[in-house]
Formats: sequence, C-alpha cells, structure tokens
Amino acid sequence: MSSNLRMSRINKQLQREIALIIETRIQKESVKAAIITGVECTKDLERAKVFFTALEARKCPGILKDLTEVKGAIRGMLGQSIKLRRVPALEFIIDKSSEYGAKIDKILESLGFGADNKNDLEENDEDTDTDNDEI
Repeated sequence: MSSNLRMSRINKQLQREIALIIETRIQKESVKAAIITGVECTKDLERAKVFFTALEARKCPGILKDLTEVKGAIRGMLGQSIKLRRVPALEFIIDKSSEYGAKIDKILESLGFGADNKNDLEENDEDTDTDNDEI
C-alpha cells in the first residue's frame, strides 16, 4: 500500500514539474499550449506516460510532435529539479478523457438525461428536503 502512495506522490510531483518546465523554460510557443493532465510512471522509474490536452483539441497532434522533439530537454531539466534515483524516459500521450466525457454527455442527452432533467432532479430533491423538515 505504501508503494502505491509513493508512486502517486511521484506521479503528482512529475506532473507539477513538467508543467512548470513547459510553462517557464521551454521556448517553443506551441508547446506552452499543452495542459498536463496526468503522469503514470512505472515502478522502476524507467518510463513515464505524460498525458496532456489543449484548449483547442485540433492542435493536439501538432503539440504532440513538438513535445516529442523537446522531451530530452524536459527530461534533463527534470533531473536538475527533482531528486529521484532515476529520471524516467518521457512518452507524451494525448488525453482523450474530455472527448470521451463529451461523447457520454451527448448519449445521455439523446436518451433524455440532459441538463434540463438534471435541474428538474435537483428541484425535486430540494422539495423532498423541505417535506422532510415539516414532518
């Protein structure tokens, strides 16, 4: 269990440091549009999958190409900023979770579970709460 906690802390630290390096120390403007959403590092610290997205999803493939070009420099800067026995090799991956969430929302709306029904459910919950108070 403590190993999972340790890996979780390492992943969060890598995520923060990579985001900071991209924001402050990398010169390519297109790379600065990347939003680091998560890091999954192997237990032996050999490799790390770095998930990212951008505000404009259509730009992600170009950003991926640019991130791949500068991943060696990012890894070197990581080695200077964090104290790990081994700095993992970085693999950048486009995070598709927001697209997946939007797809699920569309499906729910087509089935009649859209935002309008959500508001109705919240109002019904409030009505139920007030009814319970009167009893």
